[in-house]
Amino acid sequence: MPDFEIITPGPMSTVQDMGRTGCLAAGFCPNGVMDRYNAILANALAGNAEPNVPNNVDMKNIPASPALIEMTMQGVTGRFTSDTTFAVTGADMPCTLNDEPISAYKTQTAKAGGVLSVGYAKTGCRGYLAFYGGIDVPLVMGSRSTHVKCGIGGYNGRKLMRGDTLRIGASYKSDLGNASVAPLVYDKLFRVCEGPQFTRFGKLEIAQFLSSEYMVSPQSDRMGVRLDGALINCEGGSDIISDGICAGAIQISSSGQPMMLLADRQTVGGYAKPFVVIEADLPKAGQLRPGDTLRFAAVTPRKARMIMMEDMIHVSGSVRRVEDAITHSYRIMGWRLRTR
Repeated sequence: MPDFEIITPGPMSTVQDMGRTGCLAAGFCPNGVMDRYNAILANALAGNAEPNVPNNVDMKNIPASPALIEMTMQGVTGRFTSDTTFAVTGADMPCTLNDEPISAYKTQTAKAGGVLSVGYAKTGCRGYLAFYGGIDVPLVMGSRSTHVKCGIGGYNGRKLMRGDTLRIGASYKSDLGNASVAPLVYDKLFRVCEGPQFTRFGKLEIAQFLSSEYMVSPQSDRMGVRLDGALINCEGGSDIISDGICAGAIQISSSGQPMMLLADRQTVGGYAKPFVVIEADLPKAGQLRPGDTLRFAAVTPRKARMIMMEDMIHVSGSVRRVEDAITHSYRIMGWRLRTR
């Protein structure tokens, strides 16, 4: 089986998949990729796909999605030990193979001994490097995602380091073709629905939050995006009896600072949450970098579901175009793209 040897890892590169499910009650957050759409495209271009999930199936029993490398701000440099098919998507990170520029959002092939270098992000924050067959690391609670704070999953439960060797889960396939898709373009408008403590905030505070522009704080990470800007007061204070936290929850600290909670969030928390970012907009959060500005807009749950369906149709259409461009069956290892 082929390997990918890490020469330089970048500041925060980890092995991730679509996250672990069914573990919140045990205190484990889902982890997984921050930008789901770009990860799906990277895997599709590399010849992989998400597992198909039939209705009414226990999420603990579904097959794990293919694991890839999530790179933050600066990409990895690594050497292929065998002929390998791969793809890069996400942030605008210039890529070279053996010092020759190559394109992102395109199926690429490296020969044994080839050196791939993924550079500093010109725009965006996170890039995705997928290999045909995925990255072969042990499953932990049904996922290969890295949980750095707990030291589990991924490659030895930590970010990648110089000298690490990643085992790739399948050998090179010569018939994957040369597919490409258009890069995803995200805006900085985040749509929100009412959260569990919405009624604890007055009309003026709600209006101020929705009309204000916020800046991404340098203290942001995979746990959440801290937002610098207008402070939001909560009637009676923002401390509450701890309750569950879903992805995209907007938590208001005791100082009034908002924070958007993401993949590595805590499972419960004791601050009020007036809003939740809709699922369709969560991938945008994975591309926010310090200094970016963003705004919020309120939508109904029905509108949020419609937006999610429209976005998945768009992403699924891109994957189908990849399928049409390659000459072998897209159903690798029994996997299919999950459609909603």
